[in-house]
Amino acid sequence: MPETSHLNFRKSSYSGGQTQDCVEVADVPGASAVRDTQNRDAGHLLFPGAEWAALLKTAPHK
Repeated sequence: MPETSHLNFRKSSYSGGQTQDCVEVADVPGASAVRDTQNRDAGHLLFPGAEWAALLKTAPHK
């Protein structure tokens, strides 16, 4: 698993910056790392590219 301190995590612009109830995503070669904004020290989940794309395809969009 990539070292979190070297990853450039970002929040979605849809979160509006007003809340901590969201996740942050960082690009990793061939994958995406995802972590909870309320518990950053807990680490992150790593989704291979195809699985991340499938998740985004099925997630509801506002």
